[in-house]
Amino acid sequence: MSHSSTLLHFLRHVSFPPDPHLLPSALKSCPARPLARALHAAAAVSGLAEDPFVASSLLHTYLRLGAPGDARSVFDRMPEKSVVGWSALIAGYSARGDAEAAWGLLDRMRSAGIEPNVITWNGMVSGLNRSGRSLEAVTSLARMHSEGFLPDATGVSCALSAVGDIKQVSVGEQVHGYVVKAGCRLDACVATALIDMYGKCGRADEISAVFRESTHMDVASCNALVAGLSRNSRVSEALLLFTEFVSRGVELNVVSWTSIVACCVQNGRDLEAVDLFRKMQSEGIEPNAVTIPCVLPAFANVAALMHGRAAHCFSLRQGFLHDVYVGSALVDMYAKCGKVQDARTVFDAMPSKNVVSWNAMIGGYAMHGEAANAVQLFRLMQNLKQKPDLVTFTCVLGACGQAGLTEEGRRYFNEMQKGHGISPRVEHYACMVTLLGRAGKLDEAYDLINEMPSEPDACIWGSLLGSCRVYGNVPLAEVAAEKLFELEPENAGNYVLLSNIYASKKMWDGVNRVRDEMKNMGLKKEKGCSWIEIKNKVHTLLAGDNSHPMMTAITEKLNQLAIEMSRLGFAPSTDFVLHDVEEQEKDNILAVHSEKLAVALGLISTSPGTPLRVIKNLRICGDCHEAMKFISCFEGREISVRDTNRFHHFKDGKCSCGDYW
Repeated sequence: MSHSSTLLHFLRHVSFPPDPHLLPSALKSCPARPLARALHAAAAVSGLAEDPFVASSLLHTYLRLGAPGDARSVFDRMPEKSVVGWSALIAGYSARGDAEAAWGLLDRMRSAGIEPNVITWNGMVSGLNRSGRSLEAVTSLARMHSEGFLPDATGVSCALSAVGDIKQVSVGEQVHGYVVKAGCRLDACVATALIDMYGKCGRADEISAVFRESTHMDVASCNALVAGLSRNSRVSEALLLFTEFVSRGVELNVVSWTSIVACCVQNGRDLEAVDLFRKMQSEGIEPNAVTIPCVLPAFANVAALMHGRAAHCFSLRQGFLHDVYVGSALVDMYAKCGKVQDARTVFDAMPSKNVVSWNAMIGGYAMHGEAANAVQLFRLMQNLKQKPDLVTFTCVLGACGQAGLTEEGRRYFNEMQKGHGISPRVEHYACMVTLLGRAGKLDEAYDLINEMPSEPDACIWGSLLGSCRVYGNVPLAEVAAEKLFELEPENAGNYVLLSNIYASKKMWDGVNRVRDEMKNMGLKKEKGCSWIEIKNKVHTLLAGDNSHPMMTAITEKLNQLAIEMSRLGFAPSTDFVLHDVEEQEKDNILAVHSEKLAVALGLISTSPGTPLRVIKNLRICGDCHEAMKFISCFEGREISVRDTNRFHHFKDGKCSCGDYW
């Protein structure tokens, strides 16, 4: 029996002498409405309900427990209605988002001859802000000021939060000006609220300026700083200031650490996120059910499977696996680390699933080219009456595209509109362009682009350009490339892809023209980067970079493999290089592609037969794809390479993609 049930039983069966001091104490710690009503009944029977102290306690208790109707009844029966009672009731209705009732009470209060004070106004401003009525909260502050009341630090802090929510930076600047004139800009809560407001309004420079002016360092200001800078993609600055907080010995909490980890993940700084997560634990801060879903994408992005497994075990011990967000993040992590069966095991064990969970698993199958499993799971989702969303269909269409299921893709594209009432977005058209393009239906893909209700974006034209590369369609490639040059003038990858198309057709004038354009614009091809986890440590390998401490051994291993490839008749494909150079030079350029470096490191650092998992920031090239097939057979290894499009699982000289990529 619970504490409240026991006390209710006691109140019903035991009489006690009336006590105007005991009842308010009991009400203050009252945990639930039934018990509050029982205490109210006891007060009424004993005649204490009319006592001002008891009545005020009843009023505040009902408001605290979310029972404004009961609070209003108590208030209406109070013989003497003080400013405290009026203020409490106004704050209570404001906190429920009932601005009309709150303003009505304010008018009644004045009609009764009682003027509101700063506490009354603060209650209204903070209540409306907490209930999501941000505009009304800002309006309340303005009216408060116009009626001659000077807002204090509490009212200003709440109003600034509301200003940030409605992103009215001009109003925020006016409040900031008032804060400076009123002399409360050094108040810790006000400084934190200013940082939060400027962060929400996209004014990153002001965030740092306010922080430096306040000279105040506590956990609240740290959390506001990190959130604001992260929201504005100022991750380096956030990391620098967070390190400053740590070095100053500020007692940061799990929210602080989770925020900086999330900041890194959201801004593509995955290795820093992994390091911070480990440092967080070394500082004695235990991750919670929010931290785990924040850090798991970082493990997924750099293929840190061992770290991901450790987070899984920790979640199991802490009882987090019932949390749908933790479960969904684990499914996504295992799929992106190449362990799609482990992802399915976690998915099946989840006690409850939402659409994010289903999307993570369907998307995982799509990434691995397992279209049949993706489609089967999608059908199961429908049978269980789980409504698919935009992302679901993106995953399903992507799966069909990876496996060349052209007709099935068409059917699901139509079903999305006719069966589920979901209008296709740009990402769905991109999937269809990829689907048709990979099947060689380039004209049909181009027609679909021209029929789009909205303007095609770079993703659409990029899909078409990639398909033109596969089928050597120069005229259509030039159309797509020109669109991409307009949409993404500084994206060197588009120029490289067009140049490769020209190179594959021996059109060296085109190659030179593209190369000159890149040179004139100061563009450089993005360097290939790959990650491999060895003995619980993630190694980063960059194309053409010799800084890795084991580079000599890596190069030696690659040379040995090159000799064996040549001896056994393996000829590299050299159609994937930007420049018109001698064949031997092409071989040298291809030899230093980052995925080859990563695989070579894995081969010399692990026991024979150990599977290797590599993540790459660019699409794997044809030569490396062929080389991986050879290495998997020659070395007797399973090699998984995840590029920007999908997973390639190499085993016994074959790839899971069936060379359809």
